[in-house]
Amino acid sequence: MKEQSTALNPALHPEGSVKQSYSYWKQACGHFKHNKSVLFALCFLFVLLLGAILIPCFSERTYYDMHLYLKNSPPGRMFWLGSDELGRDIFTRIWWGARISLFVGISAAVIDMIIGVFYGGLGGMIGGRVEELMMRVSDVLYSLPHLLIVILLMVSMKPGIAAIIASLTITGWVNMARIVRGQILQIKQSDFVMAAHLLGASKWRILTRHLLANSIGSIITTMTFTIPTAIFSEAFLSFLGLGVQAPMASWGTMASDGLPALRYYPWRLFFPACFITLTILAFNLVGNGLRDAFDPRLRK
Repeated sequence: MKEQSTALNPALHPEGSVKQSYSYWKQACGHFKHNKSVLFALCFLFVLLLGAILIPCFSERTYYDMHLYLKNSPPGRMFWLGSDELGRDIFTRIWWGARISLFVGISAAVIDMIIGVFYGGLGGMIGGRVEELMMRVSDVLYSLPHLLIVILLMVSMKPGIAAIIASLTITGWVNMARIVRGQILQIKQSDFVMAAHLLGASKWRILTRHLLANSIGSIITTMTFTIPTAIFSEAFLSFLGLGVQAPMASWGTMASDGLPALRYYPWRLFFPACFITLTILAFNLVGNGLRDAFDPRLRK
């Protein structure tokens, strides 16, 4: 009797031979924590976000302060990252540009997620001819050159942050919708979804409590990959002069202004280009880490 109770109670095992069970989310978090490159990328993004919020608030300079007698000054004690052709502090403008880039990237990703999850979830849940029509519409939008559509919209709209976000999200949600729809079509065949149908659960409850809840890993991963794409698109549009307008600071406008001076004043192009590269790389590393953590087939 004593041996039987010991076998049934893991706490009575002297050496803890019974393995502890972990949930899906605990396993994903554990795998994510052990990825050192992802943790380093998260630390960089946290510092970037904190700096974009705090440094412009406490800095003595602004992005439009000009000191013409100190123009094109190299990095030093007065200007940590140097100054541009108008004597503006590149360090301060970098952090103002970080505000714009992060705001555009996160806003575009959130809007894409909301529209894509609603559209793809609704299509996958309804099925039939309605789903076919909805997917054909998304296929048409997906086949259009995204960058060309963005440029055409930016030319026709008044330049500004709102125009950038609107142009990026006009077709950016299609990828999210396709992924969500594929996940829902796969999960719909599961036994627990059929059991919910038999128990009388409504379609809305099944969609929100079962289908979308089990697709959250793919949704978060896709959203994470959307942020660097939006940041690069904003920088590219600003580089072409279609995005943020002077005197506002943007990494793209700073890179555009620094390109003609690359030979004589390389720091004017190097620092904004470096921040663009590191930010996009960090978000992609986090996205890869989330994808590996949420997909059991990719875990080592």
